[in-house]
Amino acid sequence: MDMKTSFQKVVILGYGKVTGEVLQYVYDRQAEYGYQLGFIEHEVHPLSITEKICSENGIPFMRITDKKELAAMLNRITEKTLIISASNNFLFPASLVDKPNITIINFHNALLPDYPGRNAPTWVIYMGEKETGITWHYVTAGVDEGNIIIQKRCGITEDMKAYELTELLMDLAGEAFRESFADIMSESAVTRAQGFDPDRRMYRSYEVPADGFFEMTDKPEDIYRLLRSVDYGKNDIFPPMRTIIDGKETEILRYRRISQDKRKEGEGLIYLPLNADTLLKLKYRFMD
Repeated sequence: MDMKTSFQKVVILGYGKVTGEVLQYVYDRQAEYGYQLGFIEHEVHPLSITEKICSENGIPFMRITDKKELAAMLNRITEKTLIISASNNFLFPASLVDKPNITIINFHNALLPDYPGRNAPTWVIYMGEKETGITWHYVTAGVDEGNIIIQKRCGITEDMKAYELTELLMDLAGEAFRESFADIMSESAVTRAQGFDPDRRMYRSYEVPADGFFEMTDKPEDIYRLLRSVDYGKNDIFPPMRTIIDGKETEILRYRRISQDKRKEGEGLIYLPLNADTLLKLKYRFMD
């Protein structure tokens, strides 16, 4: 049965898990809606799940890393088109957003209007939030300003690291996209304005919590929160955090919350008390 939509084309931009789930879902629904489907990779990743999905399913795949070239290509679209921006850092120019034949939706990994911009999982952990979530919203000329389509919430535990929170948010994003897809395609989604302060803080990609430095006299729980907030596992999004130990600048190589009975002395190790039962174990090295 053909589903209701006036979109002739769907174009997906992004990378990573959310984009892969969205791409696969939109491909699976293509026969029902009858739209053309294409994918654009703007930021190159060596192990691209999206390229694999495109190859296996015959989905047109384009890799356009130049911002001007990408903007020009999208501006040439004449069909009524839905652009889905999932884990995508390309800023759509006003000339594209304002085109009557173009509709753009975007996934943001925080509960807008709070924490707009980049690396939201980092900032919600660093700021000590107990709850966060995801937002799918329509794109306007302003960054992360468009009307909200759907949001989902989740808790932040006291030991949660940035990469763990990111994985949880990606799961929520895929779930929310599937729930709202039919309304988006029929252009009947009930949205709400963000109602944000025009002077709200925009988090930039180059910003690092605490400027990447802490004092050994800081509260251990604050140090632990900082370290968790920048911990993306094997993805080196942030440089190692730094401090001063024995009068020398030091970078933290690893950290871990452990019980008191697990303490073992060794070179390049230091322990800070988190509470009566646990310690924050830091592995460090002096910088050259």
